[in-house]
Amino acid sequence: MTIAKLHRPLVLVAGLMAVLALAALTGIFADDRTLVGAPIWLKPFKFAVSIAVYATTIAWLLSLLERRPRLAWWLGTTIAGAMLGEIVIIVGQAVRGRQSHFNVGTPLDSALYSIMGATIAIAWVATLVIAVLLLMQRLPDRADALAVRLGILVALAGMAVGFLMTMPSAAQLAQGRPSIVGAHAVGVADGGPGLPLVGWSTTGGDLRAGHFIGMHALQALPLFAFALALAGHRIARLREDRVRIRLVGVFAFLYAGVTVLVTWQALRGQPLTHPDALTLAAAAVLLVLTAIGTAWASASPGRAPAAIPAGALS
Repeated sequence: MTIAKLHRPLVLVAGLMAVLALAALTGIFADDRTLVGAPIWLKPFKFAVSIAVYATTIAWLLSLLERRPRLAWWLGTTIAGAMLGEIVIIVGQAVRGRQSHFNVGTPLDSALYSIMGATIAIAWVATLVIAVLLLMQRLPDRADALAVRLGILVALAGMAVGFLMTMPSAAQLAQGRPSIVGAHAVGVADGGPGLPLVGWSTTGGDLRAGHFIGMHALQALPLFAFALALAGHRIARLREDRVRIRLVGVFAFLYAGVTVLVTWQALRGQPLTHPDALTLAAAAVLLVLTAIGTAWASASPGRAPAAIPAGALS
């Protein structure tokens, strides 16, 4: 697959985001302003990187579709436009020194936040339609096909976690007309101590963990299938389609399970770095089931019984 065959608007968006990421990275060091406890250009940097990866992946997925090329083009163009609209608002709010997400403090801030919500909803629906088209598309390698299909479905679930962040907290509802509605963190205020770069809270739950992990199933599952195919050059068992298909299914189960687990952990107001006994027990069950599934998937397919010579029964 050459770049020329990829969806051009999405490739263009990916290129623009790469440039923006470099500019925002410069801003992190050149601009000493902070917002919600983080450098003001950190959010534009993270979103530029994320959108670049997302746009590139969707462009590749669209290249797999042989039917309905016009619909595929419009879906990709819709996603490209939605992503551009979102990043323009994020950068614009950073320039203004204003919070882009959850900010309803002024009519302008509220309108911009509503537009951002609309762009995400549009991108989610367009991605869902692409998922349906991929479910109907016949792909040459069955393990790769399964990885692509399960990857986009898990990614849709991860994207949907973002909608949980828009729900107002009890403290915000108690204010009557709050200027901030929704949050990344659960049980603590946004902007507190967090993990390096990603900023996920280390004192309370943080829905960004499940959102991030789930979204990147789009890349993780196809890359896993690709790694299995490469390993098949050295490991004879992995040359069998059935084994690779099963292993992709087991990895998808693990990946989806981790997404659900960290989201559940966050909703309970628990930091990702400090799981309690219940979370650890659930993680242990997930790992045991994955180990059992891996053993099953790796088992050599049973051989058919040898044919009995025609004269042996006479």
